[in-house]
Amino acid sequence: MKKTLSLILCMLSFFTISLLPACAATTASDKKTEPPAEWTTFIKNLQREMLAKGISQKTIDKAYKGKNYYHKAPDVVKLDKKQAEFVMTTCNYVNRLVNKQRVEDARKNYRNVKKKYAKIEKEYNVPLNYIVSFWGVETNFGQNKGQHHLIDSLTNLSYRNRRSKFFKNELYNVLKIMDKTNLSEDKMRGSWAGAMGHFQFMPSTYNSYAVDYDGDKVADIWNSFPDALASAENYLTKLGWKTDEPWGTRVQLPWDFDFNNVGRKITKKVGEWKELGVVTYAGNKLPFDDKLKGSIMLPDGRKGPAYLVFGNFKRVMIWNRSDNYAIAVVTLADYIANPDKKWTPLEATEQYTLNSDDIRSVQKFYNKISSKKIKEDGKLGPITRESVKFLQHKARLPEDGYPDYRLLNKIATYDSKIGFKIPVPSKKPKR
Repeated sequence: MKKTLSLILCMLSFFTISLLPACAATTASDKKTEPPAEWTTFIKNLQREMLAKGISQKTIDKAYKGKNYYHKAPDVVKLDKKQAEFVMTTCNYVNRLVNKQRVEDARKNYRNVKKKYAKIEKEYNVPLNYIVSFWGVETNFGQNKGQHHLIDSLTNLSYRNRRSKFFKNELYNVLKIMDKTNLSEDKMRGSWAGAMGHFQFMPSTYNSYAVDYDGDKVADIWNSFPDALASAENYLTKLGWKTDEPWGTRVQLPWDFDFNNVGRKITKKVGEWKELGVVTYAGNKLPFDDKLKGSIMLPDGRKGPAYLVFGNFKRVMIWNRSDNYAIAVVTLADYIANPDKKWTPLEATEQYTLNSDDIRSVQKFYNKISSKKIKEDGKLGPITRESVKFLQHKARLPEDGYPDYRLLNKIATYDSKIGFKIPVPSKKPKR
């Protein structure tokens, strides 16, 4: 069933697609509005907390002296609370990020980067086609690094927000960068959620993996491309990237495939997948070592594309924990590595398109009939997928972890006395 899709904005995943214009640190109306006492107390306590964690008074003053960052209705908080109207399918997501123009630009940038920075690739052992792919997906090759004032954004996101703890930790890491590098707070700019530089490192990622490659004693991931590139290489290396291992491939599953075998937690040797009838999308024998272990992924259920993925794919997902994001990155990386491969849009069997209300109704129903409880956030994450498989098992549906119209109909007609079974009429119908 095809439905019209609306574009979605997700937290860390979607600022890779489009970075919104920067919000002013303080608007004219904000200047006229005195911050409430609660805000003033929050700012004072925040500064004390940062000092207690080791941030210097000099950096605290640089960031906060003479500034309160108060906004009546902060744009960043609105963005963080914004819910997606529809869940974007893998095909729609990937085709938006990996289009014909993006592939051409990626190949052009790859040739330039390969020529200038082959030494960095050799030092860190992560193929540059993957790094250039991340670069393209994250910031359109450095064109959209974001201009939000990070202290302003993260301070507001740390105040009575649904993920205050997460954002306060990232704010601490921004101040730590200023302490460590003596960079001015004006330099601390990025996405509305705090991601920075060519590869959109979160501040905590910067402090763990950023590299000063050009030797000026500052890991400048904003304006020094050698620093940014080496930092991205270092990050993937530290995540355990294996140079001689493929990420995986798109596959076809046999008609009688057991969907209990689906999921990144379930690994089998390639030889075992072959025995189960898994072949490449083109219908050929899997071109990998039979002993290599991998998992089958169905990001959109049995009607969507299927993938056999290995360790490096899972490492891409540590960068951003989204199936669709990771598929976009490795798909673009494959186009870069194969310059003669013609770009074609990703397509799949006609499938049911979910919206966030559909997913929320599944989550509420699961919480109603299960002793375990999950978040009712309208997002189809790994925990919700496992819950969907539980419901599909009870409803005697294929257990692919994707809630299609059949499961939704089963939920809508569920009877607590007889479960998912079809009710038996109390009387024989008249002829």
